[in-house]
Amino acid sequence: MSDQIYKHQAELIQLIESQLEQDGSHPTSIPTLVFSRYSNVTGPNYGIYKPSLCIIVQGKKEVVLAQEHYVYSPADYLIASVNLPITGIVTEASLENPYLAIKLEFTPNQILEVLKDTELTFHKDNTKRGMYVSRIELSLLDAVTRLTRLLNTPKDIPVLAPLITKEIIYRLLQGQHGLTLGQIAIEGSSTNQISDVVDRIMNYYNQSFRIEDLAEIANMSVSSLHRHFKEVTAMSPIQFQKQLRLQEARRILLSESTDAIDAAIRVGYESPSQFSREYSRLFGLPPKEDINRLKATYL
Repeated sequence: MSDQIYKHQAELIQLIESQLEQDGSHPTSIPTLVFSRYSNVTGPNYGIYKPSLCIIVQGKKEVVLAQEHYVYSPADYLIASVNLPITGIVTEASLENPYLAIKLEFTPNQILEVLKDTELTFHKDNTKRGMYVSRIELSLLDAVTRLTRLLNTPKDIPVLAPLITKEIIYRLLQGQHGLTLGQIAIEGSSTNQISDVVDRIMNYYNQSFRIEDLAEIANMSVSSLHRHFKEVTAMSPIQFQKQLRLQEARRILLSESTDAIDAAIRVGYESPSQFSREYSRLFGLPPKEDINRLKATYL
């Protein structure tokens, strides 16, 4: 990496450290910007990545999507172009050099706005995975640094943050995987159609669905839906829904006074035994043991 990139990363380290006093993920005064800090390596953390840009300025992380592993560090950036259930593991962090990262969320409409206002031209392309890692570029990091600096001048945020965010999206669309990112905003592209199905499952994860109804939403045949959905998300619609249900059940069990049967019913399971089996398969322990371990570790 160039000296200029190192210089930007050093400034971002200072900016993030000045904003955070404790470990965890923290929102900022810029609504779409989130900072993360961890002073130790972490076990698997389960969550949903919304469409976003993720940049590490110190440390290293591994993100698991289905059976695929994405490792990135300050030399890279990671993009999620659709909502995706993932497992995140901070693999490099210490008290002296904590893991520090930035996540900037965006929407397909923001991408479309950039496409309309520039000379960038994108056409419908073959469906690609909704997550990728690319090498960091100075022009992108410069824009991210300027966006982060706005936290020191809050009065500038309402006017300048949207403009710099637009520049960041423009830089991403010019990057190595820009064509993949642009597909999410192009009406009629397979990725755009699959994102509609992803949103449908996200919004109604606790309800059963007919695959024919999802195919109709995507304007595809059932076989095409299965193929394109797996190309984008690395899993089938049923597997995608299962991950959403289990992650939400875990959140309920950790944050509310309820039992596994109630949580299972609330997220859409009809069989408590099936819920327990699938929960154990994903998280490594049955619901009660897993929640007791989490509370002993983090609470």
